[in-house]
Order: sequence, then structure tokens, then C-alpha cells
Amino acid sequence: MNDTQMIGEAKAPDESKLVGADRVLAVLKELAKYADGVELDELTRVIGSPKPTVHRALGALRRAGLAEQDPRGRYLLGDEFLRMAFAHHEERPDHVRVQPVLEALAERFGETAHYAVLDGTEVVYRAKVDPPSGAVRLTSTVGGRNPAHATAVGKLLLSYELDTREAVEAWLDDRVPARPTARTRCTAAELHAELVLARERGYAEDDQECEVGVNCLAVPVRATAPSMPSGAVSVSALAYRTPLPVLADAVGEIRRLLGPLA
Repeated sequence: MNDTQMIGEAKAPDESKLVGADRVLAVLKELAKYADGVELDELTRVIGSPKPTVHRALGALRRAGLAEQDPRGRYLLGDEFLRMAFAHHEERPDHVRVQPVLEALAERFGETAHYAVLDGTEVVYRAKVDPPSGAVRLTSTVGGRNPAHATAVGKLLLSYELDTREAVEAWLDDRVPARPTARTRCTAAELHAELVLARERGYAEDDQECEVGVNCLAVPVRATAPSMPSGAVSVSALAYRTPLPVLADAVGEIRRLLGPLA
């Protein structure tokens, strides 16, 4: 075989190999859904490919350390896959992944977008994008903090941790919570009602509870696991410019902009 032939073959994609790679990736993605492992027959049924094809894909994944077979004969993700995923995750902070979403939200609504995480009784802002235009800007800063009970991001994240009135009371622990504005919910009954509403809706609101003239809507970000949010993204708006009902009506669009992080 001469050099010209080799170059020509390198340029022409081998469709059979591409299909095979697609099948291997399909098996890998499906394995991720079974933390306790899955049998070959079940995996074959779900993927819809012949058993020998799925078995070959599993063989390729096992040779690479991306899948393994436990003593019961069930297949699951391999330690090498987990090592790669966690190493990549540690080197890629959440706020880097969320940044393009914040930019899109600030552009879409002409308001400030935040990414925040829960830290005890407070939220910490990990990222912030101001609107591209507008004379009035919010005073929040990256690394800044606010009382969790007075913010949409805080109430949303607390709703996953405090699922009963008793849990809310224990979290308050006889503290007298800060009341940044007259609208701030500070009692256990008020906060519990807010958290129940956030769980039902899948988003939380701040109706000028943290700062007079500023309202906010927050949705969860699941950058690390599908069950619990790693943080929350919010659109914080000047109430006269973007009323809270406008943000609530657009919650589906906000979730779509989050994409896989939602």
C-alpha cells in the first residue's frame, strides 16, 4: 500500500467503526443509570441491540477500565471512568460551567444573573453577570453573602434540606433571623410555607425580601448529581423594570437555557 492510498483512507470515514463507537457510547451512557449494576439481558433490552453487539461493547469498555462486572455478573461503571470524571470535575468549577448560562440570562432579561451556593445560614455568590446595558446595577459581588432565608436562591436550596416544619425550626435554632426588608419572612411558619411552595413549583421567589425594589427568581442547578442541586441560578431584577410575574412566566425558558444543568 502506497502513501497516497493511506492518506485517502484516512480521510474517508469508516461508517461501520463510527456505528460501533456510537453503540459503545450508548452502552456507557446506559450503565450510568444503574448504580447497583445491570444484567446483560436487561441492558440488551433497553438499548435495543443484539446481545452479541452489546456484549462486545461491554468488552471494549471493560478493557479500557470504563466498565466492570461484579461477582453477581452485573455490569456497572468502572473505577477508571469515575476517576476521570471526578478529576475533570475538580478541575472545572461549577461557576465555569454556569457562566454561559448567566450571560444568556442577563442578555435575555436585561437584568443581573447569579449563581450561588448554600453555606449554612447564608448563600455565597460564586458568579455574577450584569446586563449588557442599563444605568442601574445591583451591588452584589462574587464571594458576597446574603441571608439564605431572604433570597430566592437560599429558599430554593433550603427547600431540599428542610422538608418539615420541625426541620425549619431546628435550622433557625432560636436565632432571630435578619430582616433586610419589611417583606422578609422570618418565622418558622412563614419560611416553612415558602419552602413547601418552592418544592411544589421547582423554583423559588424573592419579592423584595432581600433588597427593596429588587425581586428574584431562582431555579436549581444540578452540576454534580441529579438528585440534589449543587447550587442555584437566579435572575435578580429591578421590580419596576421586570416585575416578578414576568420572571415566573418565563421559568420554562430559564430552565431551557440551563440545558443539562437543569
